[in-house]
Amino acid sequence: MPEKVAKSRFRGRSEHALDEKGRLNIPARFREVLQRDYTEILMVTNWHKGLKAYPVSEWQELEDILLSQDASKAGLPSGFVRYVISGVVECPLDKQGRIQLPSSLRAEFGLNKDVVLNGMLNNFEIWDKGAWQDETRRTRDKFEVFVPGLESLGIR
Repeated sequence: MPEKVAKSRFRGRSEHALDEKGRLNIPARFREVLQRDYTEILMVTNWHKGLKAYPVSEWQELEDILLSQDASKAGLPSGFVRYVISGVVECPLDKQGRIQLPSSLRAEFGLNKDVVLNGMLNNFEIWDKGAWQDETRRTRDKFEVFVPGLESLGIR
């Protein structure tokens, strides 16, 4: 029986600068994930404190979940769905490996120049650099809160 090839994942973080037109360079390792397992089109949407970028097939799975009865049973009101779906934009990579972030999404999260791209396995986040630094500091400061959950998963 042939061995199943694992899907590539978006891992790590990198800092980038938006150009004057709002174009964002996607790191080579993220482009490789797209080329290997997906297409070079990202679905970018507003999320909690920044943007999330999904390969199209991963985005379609998220939409299917949001359309299911399970979403309402999980306490996700239509307002949450409206917020996420209203912001989504299809962003194909150009020949230089960049995407164009719409001005409306950039403005909503203060993405003016310096940004951080953070891999989240099946998607990646786009943060304003200052907001990323604040969030990282808060997470690090309360890390002990995560220990019981990590241990319950067998992660030490």
